[in-house]
Amino acid sequence: MNILFIGDIVGKPGRRAVRELLPRIIAGNGVDFVVANCENAAGGFGVTREVVEELFDGKIDVLTSGNHIWDKKEVYEFIDAFDNLLRPANYPEGAPGIGSAIAKTADGRTVGVLNLEGRVFMRPIECPFRAARREIELLREKTRIIVVDFHGEATSEKLAMGWFLDGDVTAVIGTHTHVQTADERILPGGTAYISDAGMTGPHDSVIGVRKEIVIGKFLTGLPARFDPAKEGVSLQGVLISVDEKSGKGTAIRRVSVPLDLPGRTRGGNL
Repeated sequence: MNILFIGDIVGKPGRRAVRELLPRIIAGNGVDFVVANCENAAGGFGVTREVVEELFDGKIDVLTSGNHIWDKKEVYEFIDAFDNLLRPANYPEGAPGIGSAIAKTADGRTVGVLNLEGRVFMRPIECPFRAARREIELLREKTRIIVVDFHGEATSEKLAMGWFLDGDVTAVIGTHTHVQTADERILPGGTAYISDAGMTGPHDSVIGVRKEIVIGKFLTGLPARFDPAKEGVSLQGVLISVDEKSGKGTAIRRVSVPLDLPGRTRGGNL
């Protein structure tokens, strides 16, 4: 089985990249199942019902998220309506939504997806490590194939989670920082790992935001409205090969496909 994990989708440019590039990537790489992080997909912050429906219509099987899932308050009204739209599982009891899901490929094979949020430089929610153990026990009753989106700031916390879950899940994929890391590997127990899958959106930016706005904020220290950039759009993520009998990851490689970079090339593949 081949699973594609798409890094944080940012705004309309990121959604355009998914719409225009994803069918070709699926067809060219024998992709059976697609997971994508959507927490920045609506205007760069949060999601709307319309955006969620658009992404599911675009061949994505499960949408994960993170701390920005709550940025558009309307999410409280619809998050429970989608079985495959996840918020981090380590939010306290009473938070709307779900943190894990079992979904199926087009031919009926099951895949578990777990969403977690880190606590280093993030809000002090429940322990993601203990939440991971609890959720994985439930998922493993139904499938051997489990993909974890660990949404966090610190590479140390993400790597610790990779080692913590090595051999128990198919993959631990870091999200949130929007900068694709070059540390993809199969850990000794058979878990595919990368610290950050990258960003699907405008790369002529500062992590998706218009660069002049962010530079101005660094220079002045004043508050600023973060508007999404528009140029240098690429789809980034990782492609994971899976041994279905064991649920182990057998290979992981970075994906970085430019959509519209006229006159220039960006390091990438596929």
